[in-house]
Amino acid sequence: MESQTPVDQYGKTSMNTEVLAFGAHPDDVELYAAGTLAKLASQGYSTGIVDMTRGEMGSRGTVSIRSREARDAARLLGVRSRVNLRLPDGDVRPTQEARLKVIRVLRKYRPQLVLVHHWDDRHPDHVNTSRLVTEACHHAGLARIKTGQERFRPNLILYYMLPAHSTPTLIVDVTDFIDVRRRAIDAYRSQLHNPGNQEPVTYLSRPDFLTHVENIHSFYGTLIGRAKGEAFYMRGVPEVQDLLAFALSQSDNRFR
Repeated sequence: MESQTPVDQYGKTSMNTEVLAFGAHPDDVELYAAGTLAKLASQGYSTGIVDMTRGEMGSRGTVSIRSREARDAARLLGVRSRVNLRLPDGDVRPTQEARLKVIRVLRKYRPQLVLVHHWDDRHPDHVNTSRLVTEACHHAGLARIKTGQERFRPNLILYYMLPAHSTPTLIVDVTDFIDVRRRAIDAYRSQLHNPGNQEPVTYLSRPDFLTHVENIHSFYGTLIGRAKGEAFYMRGVPEVQDLLAFALSQSDNRFR
């Protein structure tokens, strides 16, 4: 029987990864947060991706193909590590066993910022990944949960893939990272439109899917006066320590 131990799919093990993005399936993070990860990497921050499943229930591609695609996408985005927790695709649940797997990853990489799916989504794996990671971020700070690691709790969770009715808490300008973002998404050739592919048609493989995704990020970019933006939501109200620095960081064309 194949081991269910989490596998680091890309590069060397990296401790103290500053930003860790969780996705239910390989390609989820790329579709809605790739520009942000590429931008953070360019700014010198260490980033990583955690895939909850191998996408084995997908109608297109295979586990080995998707693993290779995920590795290629990670390299393009400059992430230092990519881990797959090997939870069952189509049956991600916030169980104690699954939560402990996430806790171990959080305590190993110790990210200050965690990115994960918004909880309001039609795909059960996305919904449960959101809940599972949110719970694990809290529980990772509890000393009585023993994993042989020091306890740790991330400083902030941001949720991506917002539902249409949700107002973003913040939008990251990813205009300068449009190309790398698109190439990271295109790495998932098995999942996207290909007229010669005879596998079943899916939502992602429709000819207009990538246009739809790009339109979403163009809309978010418009809200901040930029060409492209990636939106995130946080629970609670963000605190501003230096109001003037915050004001100076804002786009100078948003009021034009």
